[in-house]
Amino acid sequence: MEELKTNDYLRGIVQNLPESPGIYQYLNSEGTIIYVGKAKNLKRRVSSYFNREHEPGKTRVLVSKIADIRYIVVNSEEDALLLENNLIKKYKPRYNVLLKDDKTYPSICVSNEYFPRVFKTRRIVRDGSTYYGPYSHVPSMYALLDLIKHLYPLRTCHLALTPENIRNGKFKVCLDYHIKKCAGPCVGQQSHEEYIKNIGEIKEILKGNTKEISSMLYKEMQNLAAEMRFEEAQKVKERYQLIENYRSKSEVVSNTLHNIDVFAIEEDCDEKAAFINYLHITNGVVNQAFTFEYKKRLDETKEELLQLGIVEMRERYQSRSREIIVPFPVEMELKDVTFTIPQRGDKRTLLELSILNVKQYKADRLKQSDKLNPEQRTTRILKEIQEQLHLERLPLRIECFDNSNIQGSDPVAGCVVFVKGKPAKQEYRKYNIKSVAGPDDYASMQEVVRRRYRRAIEEQTPLPDLLITDGGKGQMSAVKEVLDELQIDIPIAGLAKDDKHRTHELLFGFPPQTVGMKQNTPLFRLLTQIQDEVHRFAISFHRDKRSKRQVASRLDEIRGIGEKSKSALLQEFKSLKRIREATEEQLAAVVGAAKARLLREELDKEL
Repeated sequence: MEELKTNDYLRGIVQNLPESPGIYQYLNSEGTIIYVGKAKNLKRRVSSYFNREHEPGKTRVLVSKIADIRYIVVNSEEDALLLENNLIKKYKPRYNVLLKDDKTYPSICVSNEYFPRVFKTRRIVRDGSTYYGPYSHVPSMYALLDLIKHLYPLRTCHLALTPENIRNGKFKVCLDYHIKKCAGPCVGQQSHEEYIKNIGEIKEILKGNTKEISSMLYKEMQNLAAEMRFEEAQKVKERYQLIENYRSKSEVVSNTLHNIDVFAIEEDCDEKAAFINYLHITNGVVNQAFTFEYKKRLDETKEELLQLGIVEMRERYQSRSREIIVPFPVEMELKDVTFTIPQRGDKRTLLELSILNVKQYKADRLKQSDKLNPEQRTTRILKEIQEQLHLERLPLRIECFDNSNIQGSDPVAGCVVFVKGKPAKQEYRKYNIKSVAGPDDYASMQEVVRRRYRRAIEEQTPLPDLLITDGGKGQMSAVKEVLDELQIDIPIAGLAKDDKHRTHELLFGFPPQTVGMKQNTPLFRLLTQIQDEVHRFAISFHRDKRSKRQVASRLDEIRGIGEKSKSALLQEFKSLKRIREATEEQLAAVVGAAKARLLREELDKEL
């Protein structure tokens, strides 16, 4: 009854919503805001939550928990975007995307003092100081600080340099003054006007306006030279060359591209989060760069997340750029702003740089995550196999077969088992080929597969989620014949090697098709590991069998050494070579003194 009342109450609110831009807030029965959204048309957007049946998932759960609706009407879509972003950050509603901004990047601070200091910091103190950054690429920040240090003599001390204290002679110059890194404002050697002029130029450099400072220094140098003040002109020239050298290294595109924002987005493998990179370009230079992560809550699209990211970064960095470069169309309107999707030229270069940054950030986060949770990494690789081969189930159990023989002699096969991407060595099996005469790899493979899975059916042991043959199309077809005969459905893949016996390609399907696989990826390394492991296992079994046969045949030639003695010697020494190297006393410990003497005499005749 109460649920019906709630539905009637909500229906009444929805019916009376205005058809104008705004934001809406959903509250639960306890009065807590659980979701904040924006809309071009409030009535149409909010109605969509209640007018249709949602698929099972978080959206259906959200709708079931809505007990009240609040809304705020605004003048434009841009106002709605800004308000939505601020309310999400303020209330952190349960069903809104979560901005993961846990890493504190350093900023450059120009302190609010009579003689300001310029330094790196991770703490933002609202005391009137000016902050630039944060810098996600720390070497770029140090390059800027190094440039400033060489261009301008600034104080690094923490003294209270007030006019009164300086007039009263409270301070003495320090080492920085003597090595010409500071001009001595503490003792009145540098005027406040000159120092503040330098700080103004430093602020322009930190904003990315290096071109203006460079032009100003060039004019000053020319004027001094015209007045025959060559020593002063030389000092200005050194500063001009420093800033030009910095500009040449930091300029990524033509300096005609000025005051532009660039965004790129990349989803993680599970599509449960998205990473967004932001670049701000000033005079062809990347002046600000930042990458952050959004955790999804309601299967938000890349477009919805990018909209949130654009609003967040422009507000955080107080950007007033008139142009925003994006990788795909974004349905949002910002006053006096143009959205561009470049296909070529310098703007395309900037977009590709942003994409490169976001992909690198994604790779770094995955590495960190894998270190903290190795099982998550394995699941991701298995999911990749599942997606590439279109398997119904995650291949938690993979079995791989390989044959080994030399021109048909001592034919054997091995089966290795990988469970959750790890070798399960206790489940490895060795097979002596019984029904095949001569070197027939296909028939040998069929015998082994038939024996293994017939027994698995009889004993009701687990069947693999994926079966891999160490070979190409022929091996796959041979295995499929047996599985069809046994009436069991196991996906079959084939791993083929190149001329240098290295894992080359993955085959799947009938007729078998090559599945694209990049080298040096976790997936490629796992499949290579499986192939190398089954090859090692089959080869070692074959060598062991061949060695035992050779030992047994030589021992059979020695009169007085029967089956029991032969078995005991093989068990103890493993090979004929070790038996030959053993002393008479070591042999006697296994077969007795008389047989040891006889064995030693016969083997010594071969030397």
